[in-house]
Amino acid sequence: MNHERLRTVAGIAGISFGTALVILDGGIANVALPTIAHDLHVDSSAAVLIVTVYQLVLVMTLLPLSAIGDRIGLRRLYQYGQILFAAASLLAFFANTLPFLLVVRALQALGAAAVLSVTSAMLRTLYSPEKLGRGLGFNSVVVSSAAALAPTAGGFLLAFASWPWLFAAAVPFALGSLALGTFLPNPPPRVEPFDFAGALLCAATFGLLIGGLESAVHGSSPMVSAFITAIGVGFAVALVRNQKREPRPVLPVDLLARPVLALSAIGGFTVFIASMTLLISMPFRLEHSFGFTPQHVGAMMAPWPLTTLFVAPLAGTLSDKYPAGILGGIGMSIAIVALVLIAFMPGHPTYFDVAWRMSLCGAGFGLFMSPNARLIIGSAPRERAASAGGLISTIRLCGQTIGATLVAALLALGLGGGSVPALVACGLAVIAGLCSIARLNPAIRKPNTREVDTVKTVAPLN
Repeated sequence: MNHERLRTVAGIAGISFGTALVILDGGIANVALPTIAHDLHVDSSAAVLIVTVYQLVLVMTLLPLSAIGDRIGLRRLYQYGQILFAAASLLAFFANTLPFLLVVRALQALGAAAVLSVTSAMLRTLYSPEKLGRGLGFNSVVVSSAAALAPTAGGFLLAFASWPWLFAAAVPFALGSLALGTFLPNPPPRVEPFDFAGALLCAATFGLLIGGLESAVHGSSPMVSAFITAIGVGFAVALVRNQKREPRPVLPVDLLARPVLALSAIGGFTVFIASMTLLISMPFRLEHSFGFTPQHVGAMMAPWPLTTLFVAPLAGTLSDKYPAGILGGIGMSIAIVALVLIAFMPGHPTYFDVAWRMSLCGAGFGLFMSPNARLIIGSAPRERAASAGGLISTIRLCGQTIGATLVAALLALGLGGGSVPALVACGLAVIAGLCSIARLNPAIRKPNTREVDTVKTVAPLN
């Protein structure tokens, strides 16, 4: 293996460690939420804030940090994020109240956002255009592997250690990525003004909209919650107007104006809300309603991401030959059946009763997500591929944050521990399936000249 090839492999390993860090840390605490709620003497709905705050900070800062990375250097921002994450993780051992733990999670999320914001751009630098799709497919395997490890690792750690160790579980990945820092790609920064107005509007829009929803769940004043949400809507309108005037917008409104990409974004958004709704609510149902331990819960939920680990790359390969609309429609059909089966599980389910249903869900969602992501990237002009990648991450994080908020609301209403979350997720999967099938309309999926050129070098548009 020549020196250049070795540097490329080491760079891919460094990015893989960073990706695993974000996914693992975002999901490992889910199985411990009931335990944390008990130890910190807070309600179950309040404990969900541990997930929501992490996702909220990611959503607010992802796109602005992506624009900053273009200006200060991708590798510099990536490494800063790793350092911040590792330092914040140590603070989790001093968290004996929920507010302090939420601050720790916010700092972890800020470091993770710095990592995630430039991951797509760094992958584009590492891989040649004709191999970029393969690189994105490998990255999806890393994501699925980390997601598969998260619930199992969480349950295992809880069996031998206290819950603060869960938040330090991803630190080895940060240290591994830092050790490989010199091999990470470091394209020259762009010397151009930073759109501070767009960045602030973007952060304020996501923060106020999601904050308003959170206030409606945890607050005591519906009027205040409605007021916060209304301000968020106002900022959203101002953001869109501002970004339409920008040649390189922080929020890629120019890409969302394309029907095929807009449908893919809506479908992806609803899919991530559905998956997060089920994944966060299931530990409460399995522990409170069926009496399983956290270790058993982690093992029962692991088949979902483990199945996705195999299905997602296969679905990405199939999307080279078959339309993403068909693959996504089939995937959501499978997911709908699985969610109905989860909603109506036996009164005293065994491990197998839960595991095969979770595996079927993983197959359905995995069959949708990979082709959907590749279609979004393939629909973007070549010079906007990084923005398309950032859009995919933002869609995922927004959907997961809304899903966590939805579960908190259901728990507060006394509906989060039964079949209702699975039925809600089923309805969302129906919407995603309809969006996927709508992309088969030739008038919607017909690419223009620039898109055809992009498809030849990045990913097939179908």
